[in-house]
Parts: sequence; structure tokens; C-alpha cells
Amino acid sequence: MAKSYYDPADLRKFGKITEWSEEIGTKFFDYYGKVFEEGALSAREKSLIALAVAHVVKCPYCIDAYTKDGLQKGITKEEMMEAVHAGAAIESGATLVHGVQMMNKYDKLSM
Repeated sequence: MAKSYYDPADLRKFGKITEWSEEIGTKFFDYYGKVFEEGALSAREKSLIALAVAHVVKCPYCIDAYTKDGLQKGITKEEMMEAVHAGAAIESGATLVHGVQMMNKYDKLSM
């Protein structure tokens, strides 16, 4: 099989984005770190949300990172898959609800 466009080793290079834009990169990582601190939601809950979103936005780096993070936080494979299904349901529902726009346009144009 051919090498994937996404190299898992690149995930370890994520922190290097500050090299080309130190101020903005640092602000991003400060924000990112703050978001994943314990708050109204636990770090465990945030990890599950991140895993579901990672699948919706189809980021292989994020999927790897939050699968590993979830395992470290004691999240089970069943919980992970349920989170992925929740993300998929929202994504497909969001796609389908836009069908109403198509239906409205069709009705308007076919009069």
C-alpha cells in the first residue's frame, strides 16, 4: 500500500507551528490548553467531544491524538464509538436538514 498523505509522525511536529508565527501560535496553544482544562465539563468529557469532532472534520491527527488521550483517561472503546456515532448523526442530520433549502428552491423555481 502506498504511503498515506498523512504521516502520523507529523502529529509530534504540531508544536512547531509557533516557529513560523510565534505570537499567534503561542496564543493558540494557550487557548487550546485552557479549553481542555477541567471546568464545567471534565477533561474526560472534553476528550470524548474532541474525538467526535475529530471524526466529523475528518482529521486523522486529531483522531489519533484523542483516541490516545481517551485511553489515558479511561474512556472505553464503546464510549468512543458512541461518541463517533453521535458526531456522525449530527453531521448527517445537518446535511439532510439543508435538503429543506433545496426543496424550497425547487418549489420556487418550478412554479
